[in-house]
Amino acid sequence: MRLISLLGLPFVAALASAAVPFKGCQHKVKESIYGPPRGWSRHTSAPKYHMLELKIALPQPKFPELEQHLWEVSDPSHSRYGAHLSKEETDALMAPHPESLDIVNEWLASYGLAEESLLRSSANDWVTIRVPVSLAEEMLDTTYSVYKHAETGESIVRTTSYSLPEILHDHVDLIQPTTMFARFKAFKSTLHWANQVQAPVLSTSSGTITGPAGNQVDASCNSSITISCLKQLYNSVAYNTSATSGNKMGLTAYLDQYANNMDLQQFFQLENPSAYGSNYTFVSVNGGLNNQTYAAAGVEANLDTQFGFGLTWPTPGTFYSTAGEPPFDPDVFTATDTNEPYSYWLDYVLSQPSLPQTISTSYGDDEQTVPFTYAARVCAGMAALGARGVSILFSSGDSGVGDGNPNPATQMCYSNDGLNVTKFLPAFPASCPYVTAVGATINIPETAVSFSGGGFSNYFVRPAYQEVAVSEYLTKLVPGTYEGLYAPEGRAYPDVSAQGVNFLVVWQGQTIPVDGTSCSSPTFASFVSMLNDARLTAFKSPLGFLNPFLYSAGYSALNDITMGHNPGCGTEGFNATTGWDPISGLGTPNFEKLLGLVLSLP
Repeated sequence: MRLISLLGLPFVAALASAAVPFKGCQHKVKESIYGPPRGWSRHTSAPKYHMLELKIALPQPKFPELEQHLWEVSDPSHSRYGAHLSKEETDALMAPHPESLDIVNEWLASYGLAEESLLRSSANDWVTIRVPVSLAEEMLDTTYSVYKHAETGESIVRTTSYSLPEILHDHVDLIQPTTMFARFKAFKSTLHWANQVQAPVLSTSSGTITGPAGNQVDASCNSSITISCLKQLYNSVAYNTSATSGNKMGLTAYLDQYANNMDLQQFFQLENPSAYGSNYTFVSVNGGLNNQTYAAAGVEANLDTQFGFGLTWPTPGTFYSTAGEPPFDPDVFTATDTNEPYSYWLDYVLSQPSLPQTISTSYGDDEQTVPFTYAARVCAGMAALGARGVSILFSSGDSGVGDGNPNPATQMCYSNDGLNVTKFLPAFPASCPYVTAVGATINIPETAVSFSGGGFSNYFVRPAYQEVAVSEYLTKLVPGTYEGLYAPEGRAYPDVSAQGVNFLVVWQGQTIPVDGTSCSSPTFASFVSMLNDARLTAFKSPLGFLNPFLYSAGYSALNDITMGHNPGCGTEGFNATTGWDPISGLGTPNFEKLLGLVLSLP
């Protein structure tokens, strides 16, 4: 367990002469893991011709200063609240020391990698190179192998350890893909559509029930969730967003998930006729495609765009499609790049001068499958987005406290540190302290749904903004509860929640019900986008990083969820209770109350 605060291919032969300073340098292990995470096993040696796109992270010595800016501009009680930084200002605070740039450049040149073959991030804190396995093995004093996943059958090229010349250790934070086995899968608990395709059940029932805000809600919302249901449930029926306030809503897609525009228009006809004929801005990241064939329609991408853009229309929407590579096939001559796509999206958005004020992502994986160094750097990127005034929301995961299984005999939650002991498995990036993690609820009155991911990070310490709320929860636990299974001092999540079951999504021309925190994150993000719309219309700054506001004042405008638990890892998981809890967070939105609060802020 490692809990810390974040404060703290052309080959140019002519440059080979620069190799001298490194040739006699002894390599020292930079990073290693005990072995591949559970489910992965070594299959064969990696082909020497296989091309790797190695991303090299250089240290960010001014990150503590960037973090301090984030706390100040995100704290409603601070005089700098809302004074977000520009791209240029965050770039300067993420930049490496010139000495790090120089020595890494020399090292790369010693292997014939000239400047024209390098790709650099906007802040110069990442360098990307494209090299064959044979050269990567020489540079990193390692051996790559093909690893196969038992459940999915997919294969990737990775290693369990790599080394660098000792002189480089203080100038390189990490190099990937090496030791990272994360798959960053979409968070969706259940897709009923395989055998239950159904006709749309819209909110036409004459019966009503009392919603969390005390208002009347269509009774049909207890069996299926629509745009109308969410607006009723979360008390935003009377609010109309603007198309001209400058506000934008962003959604992300990875792993070849394509949003189908014919499905979107059919959804609009059914659930928000006023939006019919409208569209969004498609942004390709790292070669991401926009496949509009019905066969390529993605349930996850359709869910995000239909509810995210349907709830916030006419606010302009941006859909980021980041290329995901097909699985590597060790039995076929292929040069597939198997680097995970998530870092490419971060590189792209951080390089843009203007960004959507709200962005939702429904992808992640077990925290322990992500090397700590990589998790810390991704998290630092999230801090930079928050400092620029972007509200970043992530699904909290769909496996309760780990695997969703309460049976001790069949649970699959084991540590990846060689001890192989039962541990709760927190999700990443939900566990990053600079994002807002969203859990899931069900029914009216709302109950925390059993799959809602929640718990405590093993990587990041609990940030100050949630100290009071989380400490209060922990004092309610019977002493010794789940002792040794989780890190009570870790960053606790989720922060908030929203409905996450029976969302009616149009997929390949049919209406299907979908469950998961993939539903709840774009839902909560949509209401945040509406709040940003209201603030911008009132000539105020966007909300930016939400958590300091949510834990200090915003909780009073949320519906507290006090029922439910999230089983997993052979336990019944954590219980929902009064106040914050690690299944529903602080609760679900009451938009009208939140609107009054955010408009009262400077």
